[in-house]
Formats: sequence, C-alpha cells, structure tokens
Amino acid sequence: MLIKYLTLVLLGLTLSTQFGVQGADETETINYRLPDSINPVHYDLYLHPDIETGNFTGQVLIQVTTVTAITEIVLHSNNLEISNVYLSNTNNPTVFVKNYSLDSVREFLVIELSEELAAGLTFRVGILFGGSMAGKIVGLYSSSYTKADKSKKVIATSKFEPTYARQAFPCFDEPAKKATFTVTLVTPSEGDYHALSNMDILNDSYQGKYTEVYFNKSVPMSTYLSCFIISDFTYKSADIETNDIGVPFTLRVFATPEQIDKVDFALEVGKGVMEFYIQYFQIEYPLPKMDMIAIPDFVSGAMEHWGLVTYRETALLYDENTSSSANRQSVAQVIAHEFSHMWFGNLVTMQWWNDLWLNEGFARYMENKGINAVYPEWLMLDQFIVARLHDVLVLDATLGSHPIVQTVESPAQITEIFDLITYGKGASIIRMLEDFIGADNFQKAVSNYLDEFKFKNAVTDDFLNEVQKLITDIDVKSILQTWTVQMGFPVVNVEQLSTTQYRLTQKRFFSNPNDYSSEVDESPYNYTWSIPITILVNDLPVQREWFLHNSTYLDINLDTPAQWIKFNTDQVGLYRVNYPDELWKNLANELLSDPLTFSRGDRAHLLNDAFSLADATQLSYDIALDLTKYLVKEQDYIPWRVVVTKLLTLKNALMYSETYINFKQYARQLITPIYEELGWELGEDHLENRFRAMVLNAACSLGVEACLQDAAVHFQAWLANPTVRPHPDLRETVYYYGMMTVGDESSWDAMYELFLAEEDATERLKLMNGLAAVQVPWILSAYITLGWSEDVVRGQDYFNFLIYIASNPVGEPLVWEFVREQWPTLVARFGINERTLGNLIPSITARFDTQTKLEDMEFFFAKYPEAGAGAAARVRAQETVKNNIEWLKNNDKVIANWLEKNLS
Repeated sequence: MLIKYLTLVLLGLTLSTQFGVQGADETETINYRLPDSINPVHYDLYLHPDIETGNFTGQVLIQVTTVTAITEIVLHSNNLEISNVYLSNTNNPTVFVKNYSLDSVREFLVIELSEELAAGLTFRVGILFGGSMAGKIVGLYSSSYTKADKSKKVIATSKFEPTYARQAFPCFDEPAKKATFTVTLVTPSEGDYHALSNMDILNDSYQGKYTEVYFNKSVPMSTYLSCFIISDFTYKSADIETNDIGVPFTLRVFATPEQIDKVDFALEVGKGVMEFYIQYFQIEYPLPKMDMIAIPDFVSGAMEHWGLVTYRETALLYDENTSSSANRQSVAQVIAHEFSHMWFGNLVTMQWWNDLWLNEGFARYMENKGINAVYPEWLMLDQFIVARLHDVLVLDATLGSHPIVQTVESPAQITEIFDLITYGKGASIIRMLEDFIGADNFQKAVSNYLDEFKFKNAVTDDFLNEVQKLITDIDVKSILQTWTVQMGFPVVNVEQLSTTQYRLTQKRFFSNPNDYSSEVDESPYNYTWSIPITILVNDLPVQREWFLHNSTYLDINLDTPAQWIKFNTDQVGLYRVNYPDELWKNLANELLSDPLTFSRGDRAHLLNDAFSLADATQLSYDIALDLTKYLVKEQDYIPWRVVVTKLLTLKNALMYSETYINFKQYARQLITPIYEELGWELGEDHLENRFRAMVLNAACSLGVEACLQDAAVHFQAWLANPTVRPHPDLRETVYYYGMMTVGDESSWDAMYELFLAEEDATERLKLMNGLAAVQVPWILSAYITLGWSEDVVRGQDYFNFLIYIASNPVGEPLVWEFVREQWPTLVARFGINERTLGNLIPSITARFDTQTKLEDMEFFFAKYPEAGAGAAARVRAQETVKNNIEWLKNNDKVIANWLEKNLS
C-alpha cells in the first residue's frame, strides 16, 4: 500500500529540484537601515485580500514628518507590485513624485521627489500596491482547513515579525518607526467571513459581493505588530477584570467552527494570566479588546500582534481527549509568553533588534510568573531550571554562542537571533537580577520602566537605569553588562583553604576542553563576570557575596566548620560550581542521608553541574555517577528530569562504543524502580503525570523490557480498535515505542492512514512522530518522500517531521542524505532566510561523533556556502560534532571503568 502514495510526490520533488535556486550573496558594506530623515506618523491602510484568487490589492496613505530636508523618501517594500505613488498635503503644489524604484536587496521602495522638501514638514505619501498570498507562510498569506463536510475553506492571515510587514504593504518596517493605524479590510460578503485586526470594529459597509470593515484608530505601534485576518472562525469570550487599573475589556478566543470546543482552556489561562499581569505591572492594557486565534498554517509557535495574538493550532487548542499534560503546559506557557509581550515588546519596544532580549527574555521569564499565578501547583518557577536554564548552559558553553546584545543589520541576521540565547539566556539573567535586587525592587523597576517608555522605544540601558534608581548600594549596570555584552558564562572553582575558609576563582566554562586554546572573540571584560554568589551551609540562612569581574579571587569565611557547603542556591546564578573531590563527596553523602536537606532546585543543580563538569573533563566521572546513587530516594520530577536527560544523552553518545552494553544495564537499574513505582496508571496531579510520561518514555528508550512489552501491547490493541486510543499522556510512548518494537509495513500502513485522516493538529504530531520510529529503512525513506507533499505534512511542521525521523538511528543517515541532496530544493521552498531551515542542520547532526562525519558536514557547507539565517546554526552544528568527538576520547574509558566496579 505504501508504494501507491509515492509517485506524485516524487514527481513534485523532482520538478522542484530542477528549479531550486540560491539567493544573492550579502556583503558587509550594504546598509539595510532606513535613513533617519523622515518618520511615519499615521497609516491609513485599505487592504483587499481576495480569498478566491489568492492575490491582494491595497492602498496606503502614510502621514509622515521630515526630520531633515529630503529629496527622496525611502521605505520598505518586498514582493509587492507598486502601481502608483503620489504625494498629498505637501503645502507645495510644485513638488511631485518624479520617479520611484525598488531595491530588491535592501527591500526598499525609493521615491524620488521633483525638488527638495524642508525639514519639519508633515504630508502624506500615497501608494497603490498588490501582491500574492499564495505559497508562503509570512507576510499576508493564505491558509486553509477542512470543514466538517470535507470541503476546503480558505482564509487570509498575516505574520509580520521581524521584517515581513513590508510584504503586505509599503511601510517603514523598523521597530522604532512607530505610528498609529486606521485599517479597512475587505471581506467576502458570503461564506460567513469576517475581519479581525488589532483594534475593534468601528462599522462596516456592504458593497454587494464584498463588505468593507472599518477599524478604530490604533495606539502608536511598530509595523511588525499589525495584523489582518479574514476568516469564518467563531469564538468564545470572557471579561477581563482590571481592579481599577484601566478599563475592563473582553478576551476572545477564535478557532475554526469545528474546533471551537477546544478553546476553553486557553480562555481560562488567558483570563487568569492577563489579570495577573495588569496587577503585577501596575500598567493598564491600553487596547479595547484582546483576541487570540488558532491559525491552521503558522510558521512560529505564536506571534504577539497587539490585540490579536496568532497561534499555531497546537499552541492554543486543548482537548483533554487528545492533549497530554505536556501539551496543556505548553499551551499555557505560550499564552503567558505572548500576553507578557503586550507590555514587553508592544507597549515598550526595543529601539532596534540588537536589544531583542528586552522583548523575548522578559516574556520568557514572565511567562513562568504568569502561569504560577494561575496554577501554582505546577511549580513553574522551579521547572524553569530544567526546562530553560539547562539548555542555555549547553549552548552558551560553546564557541557557537553569541552575546545577548548583538549588532544585527540584515533581515537574515535579525531573524537568526530569535534563538535560545536571546530568549533563554535573557530570561535566566533576568531571573538572576530579580534574585539579587529582591522581588519587590524588581517589580517596581519593571513597572517604572514600562510607565516611563510606554508607546516608545528603549535600549538595555534604559531598563537598567530604572533598576539603578532603586538600588543604591551596588552598580547594577556594570554588573549586568558583564552578562549582556559577552557570550558564555563562568565556572566558579572552590578551593578549601582551612576548615572555615574557602577561596573562589572564576574561568569561562567550555564544554569542549580544546576550546580553551581556540581563538575567541575579544571581550571588554576579558571573559570575567560580576557574579552574585549565594552560599548554603548546613542549616543556616542563605549568605550572599559579590565576586566582581575585576577581582582575582573571592575568599569566603565561615564562623564554624561546615559539614557541607553549597554555592549558587537553586541555580539562580548563571554559573557552574566545581568543588574539590572531598567537598563533592560531602554533598553526595548528604544527598544519600537526606535528599530533602536540599531543595528540588538545589538537587537538580548538583546533578546538572556534576555531569556537565565531568563531560568537560573538569571533574571525575566517578563523582558524577556516584551522585546518582541517592536517586533510590528521589521522588521529584525536577531532579529526575536532569537524570533522564543525562541518561538519554549518554545513551546516544555511547551507542557505538564497547561501553554501551554495560551503560544500558546501569541505566535500566537506575530507571526501573521509579518506572515500576509510577507505572502506566494516570492520576489527577499535573506534575506527577508529566513525571510518569517522562519516565515511561525514558524506560522504553533505555530498553527496559517490561516497558517495551507494555508499549507493544497498548499499540497493538489500539491498531485493532483505533477508536479506543491510549490516554493522551501515554500516547507518544505507545505510538513511538510500539512502532519501534513491533512495527512492520502492515502496521505502518494502518497508522499512516490514521495519520492522514486525523484532523486534530496535536494528535497529528504524535502520530507523525510514531511513524518515524519504524526500524525498516526503506519505509523511512518512503516516509521522507511522502512528507514533501503539503497534503501529508504542512509546511509549518516539515522541519519537525524531518527531525523526528533523524532522531531514529535508522533514519538519521537517510535524512542527512536527503537534506544534502535536496538542499537547493529546500531553499527554493522555504527560503535561505528562514531560520528553522538553518536550525535543521544542528538537529540532524547532533549525534555525529566521528571525524568523517565532521568532514562530510564541512564539505556540505563548502558546497553551499550561503547560509542566510542559518549561519550561526552551522557553527553550532560543527561545535557539537567536535564536542562529541572529544567527549568520547575523554570519557568513554572512565565511564567504562566505573560501570565495571558498580554494576550489580
């Protein structure tokens, strides 16, 4: 049956390969910035997205003010057909548009004037334009879904961040060029279509076949925050109470009529989080409404358009029949993240993309506070350590990292920095800042900053100035600069000088020991940091000291000898800590004696630091592995998440070594007791269900026979009666490890048919991942080919699809070969400046660990040197493979020796 699906897909792939193209090279001399000679004040935008044809037309009248005398007007336009450009209200009838031209490299529309206009003038620029919504997923574009009667319904929607508003209408598409908007959208009069934008509707006008919908004037905002949607979606609503901070307003959640019953959870989260933020920030929400909408085709997880937040369906819709506890938490996190942007990003916007972390770092951190206010039992502030911080520490310990504040110019460079450093490291530094200045001071500084710069733009110093006004005893700006302008982070090495005295020194931490001898970018602080040191000793309160960047060492003096000492309480500081072996053993003994001596955050921290230091050869692997002996007493999800992550990493690293058999035996001994305790029966507790799902997945991955057998039984029972599905929290384990264990062509075909018929986006991803687990190479190869069709895998899911297959050791070489052979085709379809395309490479190659594979990658990069928004991703990919090679050299035998001594 599988063969019948392939012919048309292969034909389409062949044709697109023939027409694959590469973009033009960028050079460092190109200035991508708009001139400062003119600023927009107001946009009157009339936009007609034609649902039937997939094209759009429009007219924009932009009120502008000259800052200096001008002879030309330069604004953005990309992939638009400009049919007319004119001026009005210039107070000088002799001035007109002499000529206009498009600069495709800089994405400029250059309007040449007949004579000079003086500074300080206000007038309007009129532009008639048109474009296509077809075959793309940014700018103004078409999306579609299947109705209950199986007919196809097409909608028009938009996604503009960071530089795609210029694909929908000519505009000054830079964040500092804020202006107000008055928008008119044209919708079909039939088909239940309606229009949505940032503001509420003023009125509409029936024009026969079409209806014009007029929106109220917006507040000042950046172009990337504007949004236009024409759909037949329905909604549910709730009232937002503001407790006298501004005016109460309505929250609405939109989805296709067929999925409207899946928005109740989003409405609950949205209401709770929005009301929390209004009180926390003490700044009113300035718009008259707040809408959320689930879009069938969406390139990101979500986008914070002001007053109209757009989401991928999997990021907004929740159905208890198909969505797991992890899905539930993810939906809440995305909503809380985007709602935080209504203040951080929308109300106060970074001056330029260099300071993107002011948007994304704050949103990534505040999302945890928002959810914690609604669901405190989820322990989101503790989960931050394992869900956000630990990933940051992995990337930031390589040469492939970058500073949080980084100069970017081109659209490719801008889109590239929407990454783990900007989001996760930014959030981690904000968490550290809040800890050392105090929660009350932090909240007050945030509120003052938002009030001072509302409807304006800001840079990093502007926020730090507001903090500094409240904190007089330390130089907050100087401290934070050591973290924002240089990449990386330190390891603090502890030396015991006496029974009561300890000396701390610092050094940049690299995961690859060879990186210490590599050439690195210069740093204004020579890769030293001002570190907030927290100290936990015995049962005493937490002590605090400062290890400033210009100090060679810091001495810590205790009043009495310590039974044990631990630095960096709850891993709030962005640094690792390495102790002498004896002090590590003291901590390990205390864990064995009573794990609850330490908080869950401290237990997770000790495990994470120990293994990371051992990986980097800065600590004996014996000590790191000895720490795991206490796990027989560990009952908490958060420390276990560190261990599970490490076990699965070690499994991948040792897979082709002689140590692998003994390692799997050790890993199974470690995981089996908690696996047997948690079992397959679900309860009501959110974190316990997350814990259970994680342990089941890990146990099956590590080859625990009982787990694999249970997965196979559940899998076969489901295929025999597909209407009775496993519990959502068990589903990914059943689908994946059932297919891995007993999957053959017949069961794969049956599951594939269910995948094609599935309409729930969350369930489709689970089935897609399960199909990738089959151990038959030719089936996986056929699956790769099938996935090229939009009818099988939507473009938004395509890279996840390839990553799922590459995560299977059988599929990894197949995907790598496909990407190498089809690279021009992938670029032609998705664009060289699509960062998710660039990020595909490090995902596929993450387990490569030989010089041959490294050279294979380097040959591929040499063959296709233009990386676009994937330039940094290529560096990360190479760093990871180099690290893998070194890791095996340094650690394989050490681990093997420990396993021989400790296996029972």
